[in-house]
Amino acid sequence: MIKIGDFYEEIISFSKEDIKIFAGVSGDFNPIHINEQYAKSSIFGGTIVHGMLAASVFSKIFGTKFPGEGTIYLSQDLKFLAPVFPNVEYVARVEVTEIIKEKHNAVFSTTLVDGEKHQCISGFAKIKHKELI
Repeated sequence: MIKIGDFYEEIISFSKEDIKIFAGVSGDFNPIHINEQYAKSSIFGGTIVHGMLAASVFSKIFGTKFPGEGTIYLSQDLKFLAPVFPNVEYVARVEVTEIIKEKHNAVFSTTLVDGEKHQCISGFAKIKHKELI
């Protein structure tokens, strides 16, 4: 049974191919993500991962790892605090902050941090799962 304070962490990185595929699926061809020459002259000094692609790690975690199969994603709020760069390792963390037993719901803090422990993404997600009783 899941309880407040339980957490899951996973190391993740995004390749330039991941970015290219996401651009194709989402239709977001902003050159900051896909044009190295353009991105070099930006404030980031190179291409960056789409924010929603980086945040998609939380969907992966909830649906396949913690709590896993049977999870229904109800909501997610996000703050994009720092860029996420391709081919760099980040730590995605979800932690239970609230359980609403009668609805089988839980609220999780969601964070993505870089190797220096700077938050790149923060937010909260609400999910439904049969194990939340």
